[in-house]
Amino acid sequence: MAKVVVMDHPLIQHKIGYIRRKDTGTKDFRETISEIAMLICYEATRDLGLQDVEIETPICKTTVKELKGKKMAVIPILRAGLGMVDGMLSLIPAAKVGHIGLYRDPDTHEPVEYYCKLPADCSEREVFVVDPMLATGGSSSAAITMLKERGCKKIHFMCIIAAPEGVERMKADHPDVDMYIGALDDHLNEHAYIVPGLGDAGDRIFGTK
Repeated sequence: MAKVVVMDHPLIQHKIGYIRRKDTGTKDFRETISEIAMLICYEATRDLGLQDVEIETPICKTTVKELKGKKMAVIPILRAGLGMVDGMLSLIPAAKVGHIGLYRDPDTHEPVEYYCKLPADCSEREVFVVDPMLATGGSSSAAITMLKERGCKKIHFMCIIAAPEGVERMKADHPDVDMYIGALDDHLNEHAYIVPGLGDAGDRIFGTK
């Protein structure tokens, strides 16, 4: 069974409290989302494999640890997921970036793919799917299904705020995918918004509301 890790780091909690405020402006919201993504990424990469490598310091030869394989990919779910990419790349600059675009069908309410562009060797990479909000879990689950259909095996999911309903949906649909969550909120309201949440993350990142 995959891990579900809810962050308890004081810096993450403080910054999430800041972006929840309705009077936090677009610039500060965007910058703080990126900072939170970097901090969650630090925790989410804790179990990456290491290997011994011999190097030479200015003093002598020694053996150090390096990431084993080093092949990673960051896959934001459009459009709000874009707000988390820069923060992650500041920690893992060699990672490749793919994009998955989904919209919700107004009749069936099911996610429909409208865009998918992945690194050519994505199936060989450690993949981090990112989206600030995990509400019903429909889009995130669909995105991970798309990645699995394209051969990806090592998949992790990162979000900043999650509702219990979304976590349960992800655990049911993808019991092999680790989840790293900044804050676990109370519930979804009748409009499928996370409560207390922070509103529409995409609108607040891009200033479109």
